[in-house]
Amino acid sequence: MNALQDFRESEMDKKLLYKEMPSAPPISSTVNMEQRFEKISAFSANGIPHIANLNSHVAIDKPKSANFVYSSNTVLNGTGNGIPDPSTRFAAGKEVNVPTSSLPARLPTFHASAQGPWCAVISYDACVRLCLHSWAKGCAEDAPYFLSDECASLRNSFGLQQVLLQSEEELLAKRSSELISEGAAPKSKKTFGKMKVQVRKVKMGLEPPAGCSFSSLNPSTLKLEPLRQQLSILNSTLHTGWEAVRKVRVTPHIPPNGSISQQSLAYMRASTQYIKQVSRLLRHGVTTSRNSPSPYEVEQETYTCMMRLKSSSEEDSVRMQPGSGETHMFFPDNHSDDLIIEVQDSKIRHCGRVLAQVAAIADDPSDKLRWWPIYHEPEHELVGRIQLYINYSTTPDESNHPKCGCVAETVAYDFVLEVAMKVQHFQQRNLFLHGPWKWLVAEFASYYGVSDAYTKLRYLSYIMDVATPTKDCLDLVYDLLEPVIMKGKRKSVLSHQENRILGEVEGQIQQILVLVFENYKSLDEEAPSGMMDIFGPATGLAAPALTPAVKLYTLLHDVLSSEAQLKFCKYFQAAAKKRSRRHVVETDEFISSNEGTLMDPMMLSTSYQKMKYLILSMRNEICTDIQIHNQHVLPSFIELSSLCASIYSVDLSSRLRTFLVACPPPGLSPPVAELLIATADFQKDLASWNISPVKGGVDAKELFHSYITLWIQDKRLTLLELCKLDKVKWSGVKTQHSTTPFVDEMYAQLKDTLNEYEVIISRWPEYIVILENDNADVEEPIIEILDQQHADFLSLLKDHHAAKIFGLTYVQKFAKNRGNLFCPDELGVLLNSMKRMLDVLRPKIENQIKSWSSCMLNGIDTVTGECLSEITLLLRSKFRSYLQAILEKLVDNTKMQSATKLKSIIRDSKETLVESDLRNRMQPLQDLLIKTIDHLQSVVEPHVFIAICRGFWDRMGQEILRFLQNRGENNSWYKGSRIAVSILDDIFASQMQQLLGNALQEKDLEPPRSIMEARSVLCKDAINNQDNNYYY
Repeated sequence: MNALQDFRESEMDKKLLYKEMPSAPPISSTVNMEQRFEKISAFSANGIPHIANLNSHVAIDKPKSANFVYSSNTVLNGTGNGIPDPSTRFAAGKEVNVPTSSLPARLPTFHASAQGPWCAVISYDACVRLCLHSWAKGCAEDAPYFLSDECASLRNSFGLQQVLLQSEEELLAKRSSELISEGAAPKSKKTFGKMKVQVRKVKMGLEPPAGCSFSSLNPSTLKLEPLRQQLSILNSTLHTGWEAVRKVRVTPHIPPNGSISQQSLAYMRASTQYIKQVSRLLRHGVTTSRNSPSPYEVEQETYTCMMRLKSSSEEDSVRMQPGSGETHMFFPDNHSDDLIIEVQDSKIRHCGRVLAQVAAIADDPSDKLRWWPIYHEPEHELVGRIQLYINYSTTPDESNHPKCGCVAETVAYDFVLEVAMKVQHFQQRNLFLHGPWKWLVAEFASYYGVSDAYTKLRYLSYIMDVATPTKDCLDLVYDLLEPVIMKGKRKSVLSHQENRILGEVEGQIQQILVLVFENYKSLDEEAPSGMMDIFGPATGLAAPALTPAVKLYTLLHDVLSSEAQLKFCKYFQAAAKKRSRRHVVETDEFISSNEGTLMDPMMLSTSYQKMKYLILSMRNEICTDIQIHNQHVLPSFIELSSLCASIYSVDLSSRLRTFLVACPPPGLSPPVAELLIATADFQKDLASWNISPVKGGVDAKELFHSYITLWIQDKRLTLLELCKLDKVKWSGVKTQHSTTPFVDEMYAQLKDTLNEYEVIISRWPEYIVILENDNADVEEPIIEILDQQHADFLSLLKDHHAAKIFGLTYVQKFAKNRGNLFCPDELGVLLNSMKRMLDVLRPKIENQIKSWSSCMLNGIDTVTGECLSEITLLLRSKFRSYLQAILEKLVDNTKMQSATKLKSIIRDSKETLVESDLRNRMQPLQDLLIKTIDHLQSVVEPHVFIAICRGFWDRMGQEILRFLQNRGENNSWYKGSRIAVSILDDIFASQMQQLLGNALQEKDLEPPRSIMEARSVLCKDAINNQDNNYYY
């Protein structure tokens, strides 16, 4: 009471103070008024951005013309309320691909403008008195703008042209316009009343528009399977009935000698009996079909409706059953109230929400039975319809006469604020009042005592109707909300109405925050809706709206609590899931259209390239999260990269697994290799970013392991198939190295295989062992093929005793080709091929595998090289055995005739024999040896040639050495032996030097071990060189 008394005394003092001041501005000249209007217009066109005080409702002024005037119809008949289309409202957690540039501007819901002309007159009067008061205090900037031309700007903006009295001159000037608008008298709105509500029907699901054709229906919305089953049952029933009818047989009883009339009567009786039997069958079939339950009948879902008024609390909700006939009476507070209906299914699950505005119901009370849309929030997705019977009625006491009743200051303030918003085109990207209207709204609240909290909350309620996820909008919301929240920590500080508005605003702010956080990579400050029109790759910059959004979330929640932190994290997880789903859906065509079928190479390459781009897109998403996290715009408790990377990794792994099943890789082709590399690099990048692996995440080795082992196995089988004797090419053909082309070709393929799988070995060295084993499995058949190709000639080397036992057969066999008596060309190709394998081809493979093994990671328990060593030992052993067998044949060849048998030549020599005679006797042997050496040089490579010559040289020395050892102390053959040794040294050394020249090394010309031992026996004082065992 004291405060009220002080307020009244203050008002009286003001009246006394300004009693002598004029109550209206003096009449100014036209020039002065034009200059003043230019000044005001310049201010309106060049608003200065600034943060306003509590009553200014402005954060940043934007240039807009203040001279726009709404017509009376715009305000009074409700067409200018600007109720936004539900389809254009923001949908939290949902991305809309409709181009925002083509959408109309979203306007807030103007409830106060629907109060009728009386409220408009009261508000207009309050503004006029405010402007007069401000002008009287010396305000020469803004007040004259509204007072000029008999307050024409205010009258037009408030839509009072047809309500207030007009001069005769104005009436004559506007007669034509009045005649046109004669029937558009303002319709007074009912502000109170009662509603008797009954729920008739609930229909969930979307229905096609009337008149649409079947071709326009989406097949997925039609339940075709039950219809198909019903048709099948009907077809079966008709078929069974028709078969039963066909079995009905009625024979007429015709007298033997009856007349025509008697025969006709008999046929009529038979027809009657037939019809009765058929009718009985049809009645039985119809009854059975009607009584038998259909197994395909769908159980109808039952729904429950929870109904309440927006002005009431949730505890006042009333449960109603559709179709039950029960009714309930609701008493709305005013026309801005709404009837809220929550639809639930039989399992108490939320199905949708209905919002029926009381103003819309009161506009046409005679339309009692209506269908209302059911929306699923926060996506605002149309999910069904509900039929309500609403009987709205008012009493005379409840009627609001156009020129009676008290209008509260807050109602008048709301009316003035809405008029200012309409004049200045308030919409989602123009949230700021400026110029004279900004001044009027602020002064109105201050002059008429509207609380600071109410002005902020009311202005905020209009902003939230058109809010966008942009920085300017959220900054403004925070600036308006923060003082109220700080003040409203104690609910008793705010009035009941302010608490109600605060609760509604907080819910709307929560929705816009969800929209920001769940689309934090799709925000666009330049777009009208604040969202990107087209889904695109993420950039590394945090959206400007994130910072104010986080501030708002911190203002509304206790971020130190685990519940608020968990809720905050879930928003970004939902964002990651949405973006991941958008990326993944671009590869759906390759999953649904193949299902394991073979693809043409072009399609295969395209699909694997698409999957590679999917991996790169997921990697880019994680990189963006890391960059956003490093900008420190989010709270410290959230690790954005780790939080979202787990979702991207799991979704990517699932899609890769599904894709590989639908489009299995036939081999390690370039597109497949690129996908494998991208997958492995993705996993490697996660580790380098210190992102811990998650269950079900990308594991490149696990994804491709079965395919890698299958590729290696297929390659092994392919190479083994080439090693079959009937598949071997190049029979009888030699290469430039006098080897078989088969060996070079096979080892080239082995080398290509290792090079092909280097991309795998470099990432997973444990596959070295598998490749090595398969390589050894292929090399064994290569050696066997060599044996099989030269089996006819190798059979002569298997047992050198056979030549001694069956000498005649042996001679006859070799006598066919005297040119190849010593070493056939085929054996030369065999020896050359094996030597090339040992010295050139296999070392390349061994070196590559050893280099891989040296790079093997620690902790991998694998041993490499064992299989290669076994093949090396096998090949070397075979080469030595073949070489020894050839040497045996060559030595035996010198013993086939007595003239070339070395032992016989030495034994027949005497101590007194002249050296020239012995040389003459050894001439046949010398000729044979020279011929043999010349032939060897023509069929084998130099390395093999040197090995055979030195081996042959050594074996001839062994003949002399054994001869000397068997003679004991008999020195009579020493002279002949010394001459024979000298002749052998001259033959082999000179022939090798002559045939190879500089290709020989010094050690190749040194006498072999047996020759050195023979010399030591012949020369007692000679140096014992028994340790020298080199000969090949």
